[in-house]
Amino acid sequence: MTRDDFETLVADALDQIPPQLAAMMDNVAIFVEDEPDPATPDLFGLYEGTPLTERGEWYAGVLPDRIIIYMGPTLRHCEDYDEAVDEVRITVVHEVAHHFGFDDHELHELGWS
Repeated sequence: MTRDDFETLVADALDQIPPQLAAMMDNVAIFVEDEPDPATPDLFGLYEGTPLTERGEWYAGVLPDRIIIYMGPTLRHCEDYDEAVDEVRITVVHEVAHHFGFDDHELHELGWS
């Protein structure tokens, strides 16, 4: 799969987020990168920032939060195109949920881990 194809999968997954939730996303940028840090070679995605639930009056003038979706580990894990589509969707939802303040334990309980 090409980088453009993978970025399209990420964009399609973002388009599946209900409009009411997408409208609430604030000061966050989504990126596709080839590989994560070597210390976490199997990481599919990462959220870096301050979740919406933790922002207060002090939160102003800061750089956008980042959601990173990693192409390499995702594609190595998936056996075919359909599995890649599903995994990208799950990863995008998982990382967006972190932006909304959900932790890994809550996401696991909801089936999004």
